[in-house]
Amino acid sequence: MQIEIRRIRQDDLVEYKYWKSPGHRYHSLNGPYFKKKSTAEIEVEVNLIADAIREGEQDPLPNRRIISNENLELLGEVNWYWKSEETNWLEVGLVIFDERNWGKGIGSLALRQWIDVLFEEKPELVRIGLSTWSGNEGMMRLSEKLGLKKEAHYRQARIVEGIYYDSISYGILKEEWKGNTSNPD
Repeated sequence: MQIEIRRIRQDDLVEYKYWKSPGHRYHSLNGPYFKKKSTAEIEVEVNLIADAIREGEQDPLPNRRIISNENLELLGEVNWYWKSEETNWLEVGLVIFDERNWGKGIGSLALRQWIDVLFEEKPELVRIGLSTWSGNEGMMRLSEKLGLKKEAHYRQARIVEGIYYDSISYGILKEEWKGNTSNPD
């Protein structure tokens, strides 16, 4: 399957709002221990994105990109945030919206492309991290498949539906990523 990591566009917004809304299965795996936005909050967010696009903003979601296929359908999104800007360390995330697309290699392709983009666009980066929880086995497998090293394991650090889970952190240094043969440039 061909995928593209790209900026959000006006014609994505209806589908984006649908996938960001509560009730989708991915919400049970994507940081389920964090408070989720309400339908009203998502409506406001999408309206702000629409306003920014209408005003000519080229990158209304500067730390996120859409994952789409050749038919321009939204498959998911990738993101980043600074873990420590002072030490050139950021964290990445990945969501594949529709569970019918899980296990098809889309996450692997998207995250590989995203890490390549970030190291290219931000040459000052020294490392990229990814944190997940022990209930998200797919994300742990994906991290290891891409060559990220398990760097931290915080026991009983996340509560999901009244059950404690571990928090797991992975990371990769720029020179490791560039030298990783499973990540061709």
